[in-house]
Amino acid sequence: MPDLQQLEAAAARFRDDYTRTKQEIQKVVVGHEEIVDGVLTCLFAGGHALLEGVPGLGKTLLIRSLAGALHLSFSRIQFTPDLMPADVTGTTIVVETEHGREFRFRKGPIFAQIVLADEINRATPKTQSSLLEAMQERSVTVGGETHLLDRPFFVMATQNPIEQEGTYPLPEAQLDRFFFKLVVGYSTRAELAEILDRTTTGHQSKVDAVIDGPTILQHQELVRRVMIAPHVQDYAVRMVLATHPGGELATSLVNQFLRFGASPRAAQTLVLAGKVRALLAGRGNVSVDDLRAVALPALRHRVLLNFEGEAEGKTTDEIIRHILDTLPVEVPAGV
Repeated sequence: MPDLQQLEAAAARFRDDYTRTKQEIQKVVVGHEEIVDGVLTCLFAGGHALLEGVPGLGKTLLIRSLAGALHLSFSRIQFTPDLMPADVTGTTIVVETEHGREFRFRKGPIFAQIVLADEINRATPKTQSSLLEAMQERSVTVGGETHLLDRPFFVMATQNPIEQEGTYPLPEAQLDRFFFKLVVGYSTRAELAEILDRTTTGHQSKVDAVIDGPTILQHQELVRRVMIAPHVQDYAVRMVLATHPGGELATSLVNQFLRFGASPRAAQTLVLAGKVRALLAGRGNVSVDDLRAVALPALRHRVLLNFEGEAEGKTTDEIIRHILDTLPVEVPAGV
C-alpha cells in the first residue's frame, strides 16, 4: 500500500508539473493546444519532436517558450546549406598553454539540454546526420572520443513543407528517431485576434521556469512504470503490423499505397505516449483510446508512400486513419 500511495503522489506531481508547464507556454503561444500537448508528451516520454508547418505559425516561438518554462540549458541551431557537422557537434582546436600547444575539444551547440534545430531540412544530409548519434545515444563522438550529453536531452526540430528549393528531405532513418511528427496548422479567427492583441498593443508576457532537469527525469521514469494490459499492448503491435504492405494485417489502402511500414520504434512510441495520456487522465493503466489518440503523430512519419500513393495525392494520415477505422480492438477467438 505505501508503494501505491507513493505512485499516486508521484502521478499527482506529474499532472501538476505538466499543467504548470503548459500554462507557462500558453502565456505566449495562442491556441495550438494539441501541438503543445504533443511537445510536452515527447518531453516527458524522453523522445524528440519534429514540427512541420508553413512559416509564421509560431513553431519556433512554442519551442523557445517551452525552453523558458524549464530550468534547462538551451541552444538554437539555424540550419543552412553551408552549415557543417562541426558547427553542430563541435571541433578539436589547438590551444597555446604554458606547457606548449595542446588539443582541446570545443563543444558545439548540440551540448545543451534543449536544442532547437530550426529549419532542419535546409542543411545537407551530412550535417543532418550529425544529429543522429546525439538523438539516439545521447552522446557525440569527435576525433574518436565520445562525449556524453547532459540529461534530459531534448531535440525539437522545425521544417517548412512547402519550399523545396534548397532543401534536403530528412532520410527515413532520421525521421524514425523523432518520437512525434506534429503538423502545425493555421490559427482560428478568435486565436488570430488574440495574437494581434498580444503582439501589437505593447503587451508582454514573461515565461517563468517551473521545473528542472532532475524532476523531468523522475517524471520520465514514472511514465515507464504505468501499466499496460496484454490486450492493449497487442493492439499497439497490431496497429504497427497493419502498416506493413503485404502483411497479414495490412488494409487495402496499405497494400495499394504504402512502400514501407512503421518500425518497432513506432510501437514503443505508441505505448510510451499512451502512458503519458493515462497519467494525465489519472489512470494507472493505458487504454486503447490512449493509443488511438496518439497514432497520427506517432506513425505519420514512419510510413512511406509508394509512387502510386504520391501520384494519387494520398497522405500518410489518410492511410493511418483507415487502419484505425478497420483494425478491431479485440482479436477474434481462435486468431
